[in-house]
Amino acid sequence: MIRTGAEREIRVEPFDQYNRQLVANVHPAEWVNPRARERYHLVVIGAGTAGLVTASIAAGLGARVALVERHLMGGDCLNVGCVPSKGIISAARAWQTAADASRVYGGPRVSGAGNFGEVMERMRRLRAGISRVDGAARFRDLGVDVFLGEARFTGRDRAEVDGQTLRFRRAVIATGGRAAAPSIPGLASAGYLTNETIFSLTELPTHLLVLGAGPIGCEMAQAFARLGSKVTVVNREAHALPREDPDAGLIVERAMQRHGVQFIHRAAVTRVESRDGGPVLTVERDGRSEQIACDRILAAVGRTPNVEGLGLEVAGVGADAGGVTVDDRLRTSNPRIYAIGDVSSKYKFTHAADAQARLVIGNALFFGLGGGRASRLIVPWATYTSPEVAHVGLSERQATEAGHRVHTITIPLHDVDRAVLDGEEEGFFRVHLRQGTDRILGATLVAEHAGDMIGEIGVAMTAGLGLGRIGGTIHPYPTQSEVFRKAADAWSRTRLTPRAKRVLEWVFRVMR
Repeated sequence: MIRTGAEREIRVEPFDQYNRQLVANVHPAEWVNPRARERYHLVVIGAGTAGLVTASIAAGLGARVALVERHLMGGDCLNVGCVPSKGIISAARAWQTAADASRVYGGPRVSGAGNFGEVMERMRRLRAGISRVDGAARFRDLGVDVFLGEARFTGRDRAEVDGQTLRFRRAVIATGGRAAAPSIPGLASAGYLTNETIFSLTELPTHLLVLGAGPIGCEMAQAFARLGSKVTVVNREAHALPREDPDAGLIVERAMQRHGVQFIHRAAVTRVESRDGGPVLTVERDGRSEQIACDRILAAVGRTPNVEGLGLEVAGVGADAGGVTVDDRLRTSNPRIYAIGDVSSKYKFTHAADAQARLVIGNALFFGLGGGRASRLIVPWATYTSPEVAHVGLSERQATEAGHRVHTITIPLHDVDRAVLDGEEEGFFRVHLRQGTDRILGATLVAEHAGDMIGEIGVAMTAGLGLGRIGGTIHPYPTQSEVFRKAADAWSRTRLTPRAKRVLEWVFRVMR
């Protein structure tokens, strides 16, 4: 039986014109699944970034491709991740700039409350416009057989969707992940938000309490504080963004505090009670406990891979708490089946999923020709707070543990003219080099546009170019990317050893 979309209608709240447009693109109610072909070159399960890129490239090369999605095509990135979060963050930055205009730039004074409802409506409108690119109709037009429904492996070379069997030469699991559910007594009954539900809000929380100070927690905490919420962050770690350079986390934390965010570090929520005024959390820190009342809770404590209900055991695919297990060529324990993206990767980023999709095409369909090893990918990442934190490669600790002797150069942004002129001098560029060379092992950038800038370092590392080559590249003045040239100049000065200096002094004396 080929089921129609009407039997699995999906709603996204609030179900206004923009969310109706979103759903019409990424899970249309009238969709009719195609009749399965006798055998596919590739079956892709999951239509987030990893699955969409894999399916489109394979179909473009002429392969017979089936793509299966049980919920919304576009996955987390489009629906509940990168796209909506950055839409809200951009609005929050604009609000903050307007609020600072008089004090910082002598601009007009701004007073009165903003309209949170319009912020969220703008986000939904922009998301709906972007959604066509990830939509079912577009991928059908690309030559992909798009199936909306639950997929489950029924053998080592086949899966079932809505009563149809999809036989395959190769398959790719790209089912992504979801927000981890904290095991705190009373939290579920009191109710809480995750990245999957916070973008459905239409009213600004009076007091938002955020569990976790990782990237999602910090991005949303700062954005909602700028939009007018009182925000409290409860964090088990000692400082914000614990996976980043400690200096970077401290700069971001101080910026968030200036915007009104309160941090409670080295603390744990032990229980949540539901009262008439809203949730009340018991927080323990340093052997003492306190109660904090709020009206909304955002849980941002990590991710869980989506592996349930796939029939992995039947297909001979191994998995553990970290998701589907794969080798360096992204192959599972069943050589016919690969896994990419959040369901299997330690890099939980859209761009990492995209990069793995491009690898898996060569590895799965062309016997490794044109593919490659995941460990060779140079994967940058960014946290979109103000300022942003971007990183690529190894940290100093990781480089040392890998056996490298490390030379670290740090250039503060207050040494960069454009950063000073923009009023964005709080930050730094830190690059780790292999001692005695200009080979870049890793780098961290803290700047207002760090996510846009870090790609230059990623290109250098991917191409095997050293910091000296960056210094030899002419950068337009004044731009904040001049910080890279300043780091290269600092490295060049280390090459002028005392002996070399004495030789040069002798040369110049002779030249008189």
